[in-house]
Amino acid sequence: MKEEKDEQLWQQAKARADFKKHLVTYIVTNGMFWLIWLFTGGVNAYPWPIWPTAGWGIGIIAHYFDVYRFGNTAEKEYEKLKKHNM
Repeated sequence: MKEEKDEQLWQQAKARADFKKHLVTYIVTNGMFWLIWLFTGGVNAYPWPIWPTAGWGIGIIAHYFDVYRFGNTAEKEYEKLKKHNM
């Protein structure tokens, strides 16, 4: 017998799994950028990987807050209003 999934929990779990994949992709890709920089001039060359690392890092931080901190804000506000109007 299959267990019914709670749709809200399922969506939250999916969002967290997507964030983890995004984070791994960020780490691997930016690690490769820094290795390319290191092996093609390294410390004597302009550190160009700082730009994709910083730019994409802002996106990672925003994604984290969306998934772990501010997710379901509409539902939380709805619950507050529902309790207030009872």
